[in-house]
Amino acid sequence: MTEPTGRTLVAGIGNIFLGDDGFGVEVVQRLARRPLPGDVEVLDIGVRGVHLAYQVLDGCDTLILVDAVHRGGAPGTVRLIEVAEEDRSCPAGVPAVDGHHMSPDAVLALLETLREGTGGSAPRRVFLVGCEPADLAEGIGLSTPVAAAVDEAVTVVERLLADGPAPVPPEAPAPADRPAAAGQPGSAERAQAAERRTAARESGVAARG
Repeated sequence: MTEPTGRTLVAGIGNIFLGDDGFGVEVVQRLARRPLPGDVEVLDIGVRGVHLAYQVLDGCDTLILVDAVHRGGAPGTVRLIEVAEEDRSCPAGVPAVDGHHMSPDAVLALLETLREGTGGSAPRRVFLVGCEPADLAEGIGLSTPVAAAVDEAVTVVERLLADGPAPVPPEAPAPADRPAAAGQPGSAERAQAAERRTAARESGVAARG
C-alpha cells in the first residue's frame, strides 16, 4: 500500500470548451509559470479524472482542486473550502465519471472507489479553490468576472502552499459542492459556516453567498 508522502498536488479540473468551466485549467497554467516549492506538483487535468486519481494514489499528503463551482454567489467569487473525509464520496445516482465534465465531487468519489479497490492511501487534507461561474455554455474563453478572478485564485493557492490555512473545526466540515441525497441537508447549507470562517482567515477570499 502506498503511504501518503509530503507531496502536494494542485489540480486544475474542468472543460475548457464550456466557457467558465475552464477556470481551474487557467489557474494551474498560470501557477505552473511561477516559482513553487519543490514538493509541489501542478497538474492540468481537464476532464481526465482517472488520471488524477492514480496520481493521488501514488502518494499525496495534500490535494488542492481548482474548479468553477456553483455556490450561489456573484460570478467571480473565489472560495476556499476544506473537504472533510466523510464528504469525499459521491451521492447515490450521481455518476463518478463523465467524459465531458469532471466536478470536484466526482473526482473525490472516483478516488475513494479506486483507493478501496487498490488499498492505496487517501490524501490527509483536501482543499477546493472554487470560483462562481457566470457562463458554462459551449465556447472557449472565460467570462469577464471569472477571468478577473484567476489571479486571486492563484494567490489563494500560493498562500496555502506557503503557510497552510488554520484547520477547519471537525464539527463544522466544509464539503465539496455536490447534490444532496434525498432526505439529507444540501452541501451548501452544511458548508456555509465553515466557508465564512475559512474565507475570513484568508485575505482576498470572498465569502458571499
